[in-house]
Amino acid sequence: MGANGAGKSTLNKLLAGVLAPDSGSVKIDGEPVVFGSPLDARHAGIETVHQHASEWTVPGMSVAENLLLDRFAGGEVGGWVSARGLAERAAEVAEGLGLKLSRTALDDDVTQLSVSERQLVALARALARSPRLLVLDEPTSALSATEAERLFGIVRRLREHGVAILYVSHRLGEIDELADRVAVLRDGALVTTVARPFERRALVEAMLGEVAADIEAIERRTGGDAVVRLEGARVFEASEPFDLELRAGEVLGLTGLIGAGKSELLGALFGTRPLAAGRILLDGDELAPRHPADAIARGVHLVPEDRAGQSLLPLWSVRANATLAALRRWVRRGLTRVGAERHDTEAMIDRLGVVCSGPEAPIESLSGGNQQKVAVGRWLFDPARVLLLDEPFRGVDLGARRDIAEQLRELGGNHAVVVASADVDEVLEVADRIVVLADGCVVADVPAGEAERGALTLAMNGAA
Repeated sequence: MGANGAGKSTLNKLLAGVLAPDSGSVKIDGEPVVFGSPLDARHAGIETVHQHASEWTVPGMSVAENLLLDRFAGGEVGGWVSARGLAERAAEVAEGLGLKLSRTALDDDVTQLSVSERQLVALARALARSPRLLVLDEPTSALSATEAERLFGIVRRLREHGVAILYVSHRLGEIDELADRVAVLRDGALVTTVARPFERRALVEAMLGEVAADIEAIERRTGGDAVVRLEGARVFEASEPFDLELRAGEVLGLTGLIGAGKSELLGALFGTRPLAAGRILLDGDELAPRHPADAIARGVHLVPEDRAGQSLLPLWSVRANATLAALRRWVRRGLTRVGAERHDTEAMIDRLGVVCSGPEAPIESLSGGNQQKVAVGRWLFDPARVLLLDEPFRGVDLGARRDIAEQLRELGGNHAVVVASADVDEVLEVADRIVVLADGCVVADVPAGEAERGALTLAMNGAA
């Protein structure tokens, strides 16, 4: 465990052969080893599933080729292999995680899979190697509750068979359920290692150097007038229609299992896909964006689910990423006022507590949680009429989550904020009102102060 930027992913990359340690050594069975590449680590029995979606799979290759990627890289699959033989080998790899993929699905480009499906491909690939050490970095960040439970069962089974597992997670429930020991990193140093039983509050204090505020301390608000109305909306062709209001001065928590329709609903508001039926009204006027530019012009902004693939531009600076959506603010007569742009970016960094060397730091030099703060901060330069956030706390530690949540709650006023998350605890922490989707339909709409985790979970699973 550890806050974003504590060094968890860096440690994982040392074990995976991606990075070399600045000092010290890695030992296996008491003997020092030096990894010149990830292939060396794999030959030593270390398999790693990294945190970011962009590191899991290779676009342009089929699902089958991605399942067999390690074997291609290691020379275990020759240059000549029949399509049937490729599919059979890939299906065997998928079976290790209980994935049932048709021949058509195996032939599809991996980019046609959802984020969670791509993560399952990466997990299946790692498990197929029968590792001695399995490193899992935020492995459930994109998984549904059912998929996560399946992963937990596999982790327990591997442990029983003598596999060592390094499991990185910000979710305290997962730590309670799986871990035998917890090691906490802070600022690149190991601050404590404890064995069961764990005391949650002590772990949080070790991570952050302070005790996180309790959920009950949040001052819940009642929304004002409707900013957005959805009338007779159907997210999917086969789903039931529903009406829904997004209200001024209110943070709406939108939850449901992966595939329940959360991202599709936000996409309809932002112009990346149409509703199957129904209409959207923004301040009483119809909103039917054909493109995100149409939505942005009306004051509807979106922080997408996959920050690496959909939100941030690699090799660009924090400043360039942060100001991209509102660049017109700093442009005069066709020229960008870089000094003013840098000054405003510094203010955003301070406001959100972004840990970086400054506005010109490469975005990829930031931890996942700090990258997410930049993705959110981008939309705070021009306050949105409607701010939509899809899984904004994925891979984000408790401290960064709190920083982001505080900024969302400070928007208030005439703004409507929607936070979509499959994690009930996340929406309970930030929302004034909670709406549950199941199979594309609203099955619960309750004030957050009256919501109970058990009831919300039942509703998510269609048992309301």
